[in-house]
Amino acid sequence: MRQALVSPGASELSYEIREIIIKADQLAELGRTIYFENIGDPIQKNWQIPSWIKDIISELAQNDKSYGYSHSMGEKFVRQFLAEENNKLQGAKISAEDIIFFNGLGDGISTLYQFIKPTSRIIGPSPAYSTHSSGEAAHANANPITYQLNPAKKWLPEMDDLYNQVQYNPSIVGILIINPDNPTGAVYPRKVLEDMVKIAREFDLFLLCDEIYGAITYNGAKHYPLSEVIEDLPGIAMKGMSKDMPWPGSRCGWMEFYNRGSDALFNKLFHTLQRAKMLEVCSTTLPQMAIPKVYGHKNYPAYRKATNEKIGKRSSQIAALLQDIPYLYFNETFGAFYNTIIFKPGTINSSQKLKIDNPEVEKLLDGWLQERNLKPDKRFVYYLLAAKGVCVVPISSFCSDLLGFRVTLLEENEDLLIETFTHIKEAVIEYCES
Repeated sequence: MRQALVSPGASELSYEIREIIIKADQLAELGRTIYFENIGDPIQKNWQIPSWIKDIISELAQNDKSYGYSHSMGEKFVRQFLAEENNKLQGAKISAEDIIFFNGLGDGISTLYQFIKPTSRIIGPSPAYSTHSSGEAAHANANPITYQLNPAKKWLPEMDDLYNQVQYNPSIVGILIINPDNPTGAVYPRKVLEDMVKIAREFDLFLLCDEIYGAITYNGAKHYPLSEVIEDLPGIAMKGMSKDMPWPGSRCGWMEFYNRGSDALFNKLFHTLQRAKMLEVCSTTLPQMAIPKVYGHKNYPAYRKATNEKIGKRSSQIAALLQDIPYLYFNETFGAFYNTIIFKPGTINSSQKLKIDNPEVEKLLDGWLQERNLKPDKRFVYYLLAAKGVCVVPISSFCSDLLGFRVTLLEENEDLLIETFTHIKEAVIEYCES
């Protein structure tokens, strides 16, 4: 072509969570049973949607309005419902005009980073959720800027690291928080969030909090929404219905803007995103219309409580299998439905192997291992997939220098859950001792 077509930042766009499926499919074609632990899709793990939710969706589908365009910012009555839900909390208040709907949070995340100046940066956690880190880096044509989450401290942020990064990098304009966290499953104490607010106040930053898993906590944990701790600072909470209803295929998420009148530049960002959404016409209509009916239904609190208890039980079962393996840093989770498991330094290297019985599988694996700049944890992930059929994601793919892998807590079949994580346990021990 006469000119280069692709932005240099496009090299930062990577989503290993889905890319690993290509290799899993290759094994499936050879007859290998695959245990999918790579993606947070409850429906893939045979979750049953309650009949009362299905009845709501079915009834809405009979309404002709559910087939039309919605308001560009989102249906007004839905935004009013969400604003009222937020305003029941002790914190920042909003109106329907402070909410913008997107086609899932992935759309919202990419749109946000697209319209922030390339020289203005948002610092995020490491390990990082790939959509955030890739999107932010791509907009800046640079590597992501991150603060460290510490596996030796229950995955809480290293606050000194965050403070120093912000203090010495004037390009940083915002702090990203993911709470409950993906990929670690950590839930932040209120004190940690308040300390992050203090840093934002000191350096005149806005706060961006991904709360897609806000309703999913268990085993005694409590989620503190951004609106409860942000005080009078500008901030955005990102929310959606894909995980807690769950309806991942709805592609329906929204942003709540707090205190946008407190800062002219932040308010300009809001209006820029508002105009961008108008260019797209609107977000999906039927899922929006379901939000007040589902979240406001008398059965929803009990449904959410029971579902969280099941996830919490799985977290404890996985801990019982993996927490005593000497080669791992293991933290039991308290929110979302993932666990990030880290190899202790020096426990994995490029000479370790797992036994492969099938010559065709071994040939495929040999090809995968030729990948350029293959990280040690990704090498283990390839061996785990080839030898045991368990499909996980390497933590080095989550914008992290740590080595490990992420699993889900989604398997509804208890026997299959135990079988899957027994395979992982056997693989870790065999690989580290080979």
